[in-house]
Amino acid sequence: MIDDGTHTAVLDRFEDELAVLLVEGEEDLVGELVVDQKELPEDGQHVDAVFTVEIATGELSAATYQAAETNDRTDESQSRFDRLSQRPPSDDDDDQ
Repeated sequence: MIDDGTHTAVLDRFEDELAVLLVEGEEDLVGELVVDQKELPEDGQHVDAVFTVEIATGELSAATYQAAETNDRTDESQSRFDRLSQRPPSDDDDDQ
């Protein structure tokens, strides 16, 4: 069970009309929260959206979409992907 309070959560996936949020702790995930998709703000109803969530008695009581944090994480992931996708130089490249 996820502790009551304020947490950061990321929308991981949809399962029919349900949204699965991965709730983050200080350094790692603390659990999954499954909620009705309609409980999330409309502008944040997409995979990888970041929310500030309020948990009360183990259930979602409020969710606020964090557009700037979502964009920052998306940009960081794309940058990491771009760096990893670059071909490392080979020994043959030194000869040219």
